[in-house]
Amino acid sequence: MILCLCARLSQYFMYVQRFNSRFVHCPGNLPLPPSVDSVTPEHEKEARSWLSSFRAVATIPKHLAELSFSRSSGPGGQNVNKLSTKVTARCRVDAPWIPLWVRESLTRSPYYVKSSHTLLMTSSASRSQASNVDDALSKLHALVAESAAKLISNSPTVEQRQRVASFQKTDDVRRRMQKDKQSVIKKSRSNKDWD
Repeated sequence: MILCLCARLSQYFMYVQRFNSRFVHCPGNLPLPPSVDSVTPEHEKEARSWLSSFRAVATIPKHLAELSFSRSSGPGGQNVNKLSTKVTARCRVDAPWIPLWVRESLTRSPYYVKSSHTLLMTSSASRSQASNVDDALSKLHALVAESAAKLISNSPTVEQRQRVASFQKTDDVRRRMQKDKQSVIKKSRSNKDWD
């Protein structure tokens, strides 16, 4: 009997561990950003890898934003008058998953609320509350990703620099030939040889 109870407990703990690992360590968790104030060339690679892993997660998990619901306006008939389908998602700008170098840019965003130091995103695009939650969180995700991408500079590779230099050299040769041709045309118009 005790052996059976131990086996049952063992199965239960394995089930709980699997259940918790599915929800606590799910791929929906956001990657932690590098702790740099600005993206310098030495931190550029680290910032790019964070941005690519951040973009791989399609949306922000619900537990990282404060969600509130209200009645929506616009089309939807009686449904929007009776149910709270409009979603307002708030997230603090100094949240640990938002990079330090992006925070100043986000404070200049039209979605920034100065009094509460938060980003405010709303959605009432759908008749469904769940769809509006997903939409608001994906808008918030897109805002952070776009602000982070703007601040990461694209430094050209050696091949790109060589290619640009060859284009410039070719363009200079073409321009010089065009100028020489125009010069010959203008010289032929002069009237010094007449008389």
